Amino acid sequence: MEAIEPAYGVTTLLLIAVVAVAVLLFLIMKVKLHAFVALVLVSVLTALAAGIPVGDVPDALSFGFSNTIGSVALLVGFGVMIGRLLEITGGAQILADTLISRFGEKRAPLALGIAALIFGFPIFFDAGLVVFLPIIMTVARRFGGSLLLYAFPAAGAFAAMHAIVPPHPGPVAAAEALEANIGLTLLVGAPIAVVSWYIGAYLVSQFIGHRVHVDIPEALFGPMNGGRDKVTDPDVSGGGVAPTGDGGDGHTATQAPTRTAPAFATVLGILLLPFFLISFNTVLKTLTTAGVIEEGAAWADYLMLLGNTSVALLITVLVATLVLGLRGRSMADVSDIFDNALGPICTVILITGAGGMFGGVLRLSGIGDALSSSLSNLGMSLILQAFIIATLLRVAQGSATVAITTTAGLLGAAAAEASLSSFHLTLLVVAIAAGATVLSHVNDSGFWLVSRFFGMDVKTTLKTWTVMETTLGLTAFVIALALWVVT
Repeated sequence: MEAIEPAYGVTTLLLIAVVAVAVLLFLIMKVKLHAFVALVLVSVLTALAAGIPVGDVPDALSFGFSNTIGSVALLVGFGVMIGRLLEITGGAQILADTLISRFGEKRAPLALGIAALIFGFPIFFDAGLVVFLPIIMTVARRFGGSLLLYAFPAAGAFAAMHAIVPPHPGPVAAAEALEANIGLTLLVGAPIAVVSWYIGAYLVSQFIGHRVHVDIPEALFGPMNGGRDKVTDPDVSGGGVAPTGDGGDGHTATQAPTRTAPAFATVLGILLLPFFLISFNTVLKTLTTAGVIEEGAAWADYLMLLGNTSVALLITVLVATLVLGLRGRSMADVSDIFDNALGPICTVILITGAGGMFGGVLRLSGIGDALSSSLSNLGMSLILQAFIIATLLRVAQGSATVAITTTAGLLGAAAAEASLSSFHLTLLVVAIAAGATVLSHVNDSGFWLVSRFFGMDVKTTLKTWTVMETTLGLTAFVIALALWVVT
């Protein structure tokens, strides 16, 4: 569904968006209305207020909801299945123990973040986060304190790589629109993403985590030390016998059989499998865009199918079932484990989908087009324009990818006219990506994904995740601006 012709001017549309966000926050934070109901209600009212024809309102609501649900439901479902198997079989504990033995307790958050930076190169933010969840939760349970100390370094790493570094779709689309070199964008964007993550995400997350306590949610992977079989791991220092409880897999603490924990290499291989498969998709798409691979090549299409996020996670679920799930269990036992894993994620999926609905209504209202036309001639440096326009579009309609592609398209002619060097075009891509990262809030489906995964209410998510996303984006922009000035 395409955006309608804006029914009002940019000022009126912005006012509608601001009022809609304010009403949504009031309903959720003050009235305590369930977030899913509040998001759907405000989406309907916003569509009507923005001038979307009454007959088109159902399609407008379906547009954002179905697009978000289509990817999130499969991704979260398969991801939680993998995570539950890792948690129950002791695989997540093996990974956590090995990670901590290499880096030490004090550097556990840094280790999680560095691992996420590496894994985040080929994989999208949401897919990386859902696969990493059991490791984050296991490390957080072991050392205690606020979950944010361990969760945000990893989540911030995935966000930084997804926003700034090819082969992720945002920077690739921006580079294509601005006719920037994708290879140079990768070489420049990667170090900027790493530095931005360390300053704007890792250091900020440690500051926030010591001041805002968030308990570890039990819904997705069970209570502390619960839900696992009794496993013995002779290869991990201090391993011994892991405590057990009733995790819903049919065994109680007195009934659970003792099983040898899977080897570290086995667990790591399962964790790496989706990242390896997904890299087929992202890397091959980038090479096709760059003209290295002929568009429509059959072999590339088959590999990209294997690398589709949902297909890659499905393959990983099947492999994890064979390698981990069937170690001393029947297929019926594994199905029970999956049933208990899928039950608690209904709320995550529905609220995330409703967040996509709200953002979709704002996009279809024409607010992006209205903003773009009014900001096209700001009379300032191109790199500053890039950041400001991307930021305003991000805040107004929620989608970072839409903000990136719209801004890049808007500035394409001006960048070509300015005859910028390849390096400066790359910095322009980074500035656009930085602007599209800041101020994640209630019209962003990713905001709701983080909120639900980490068990945070809206107020806590705004003062933690929104703040960290903003410092991450600002740091990337400051670095790009400094390089722009000195080169």
